[in-house]
Amino acid sequence: MASIKQRPDGVWRARYRDDAGKEHARHFKTKREGSAWLVEQASSVAQGTHVAPQRARTTLGEWADAWISGYERNRLSTVRQARTHLAVIKADLGHRPLRAVRPSEVQAWVVSLASRGYATSYVYALHSRLSQLFTDAMHDGLVAKNPCSRRTSPRGAKQRPYVATTDQVWALHDSLPDHFKPVVLLGAFAGLRVAEIAALRVDDVDFMRGIITPAIQYPAEPLKTDESKNPIPIPKELAVMLNANRVAWGSSTIVVGAFGRPVAPYTIEAAWRVARARVEGLPDDFRIHDLRHYFASLLISSGLDIKTVQARLRHASAKTTLDTYGHLWPDRDESSRSAVQAVLAERHERRSRRDGSYGEH
Repeated sequence: MASIKQRPDGVWRARYRDDAGKEHARHFKTKREGSAWLVEQASSVAQGTHVAPQRARTTLGEWADAWISGYERNRLSTVRQARTHLAVIKADLGHRPLRAVRPSEVQAWVVSLASRGYATSYVYALHSRLSQLFTDAMHDGLVAKNPCSRRTSPRGAKQRPYVATTDQVWALHDSLPDHFKPVVLLGAFAGLRVAEIAALRVDDVDFMRGIITPAIQYPAEPLKTDESKNPIPIPKELAVMLNANRVAWGSSTIVVGAFGRPVAPYTIEAAWRVARARVEGLPDDFRIHDLRHYFASLLISSGLDIKTVQARLRHASAKTTLDTYGHLWPDRDESSRSAVQAVLAERHERRSRRDGSYGEH
């Protein structure tokens, strides 16, 4: 129920009740303004998109602070990354009321991020985080729509990952100190991520059977996904090479520092940057993680199918594998031609035999 009345001071007081029965009121200088506001509120109540006026004033920065407090249940590294994203979002858009942010404003923000030197991949990440904030705000009844969409997302094709050559992989291996050499072996020949490499324990490797079973990531956190726990078969020669640090240091982890103790990823990456500079042809931003791309290309070039490659990379879905590495699978045009040609040739041969048998009578 809605009504509008003029007060003794001449101000018009408009009021209505939402679908929960709560009354809301607002004052206007003219009856026309008050009536228009009532129509707008009644329409939003009818459509199920109503947001209480008090909550409608919530800013993006205020919502981000409330949102991150509920996000704390995730892994520490995941929360840390979210906080980094929110710092940029709040600095640029934090003062804006949630309901006031429009798609055009999001588009302009994305363009400004690129002009300030942010990498395309990072702009994608920031846009995705902003979209996540608005999606959750919708679920919480703070906004009716999410201004983020494909239309507001950064444009441009996703860059294909750089795949190192085998010579470059071994050059990296040889350029690292002996205690860090397993970093390359685990990345390029088992597909482990850097946090998994740093945390991989001797007990996680079955040297006799040739199986690596990642269990944690640095610093003793759960793995990225359940699929990340999948065992990885390795050849006997690789198992022997990975055993070197245990023999030399009696260490509990496969990768150790200069004194035989476990090390953090940033310590490994410091040595990595020195080794990378010594290898000709590698991009300046080539990461330890990029050794996974070499591992994927090695499996694909060996003729392994998509499901096997997915399992070895421990991706959550085959779609992730195809989206990232689909271009590495060999062109099957000739194979498909040969398959059709074989059927046509068989038919031709059958007809030839049949026609020949008719000719003998």
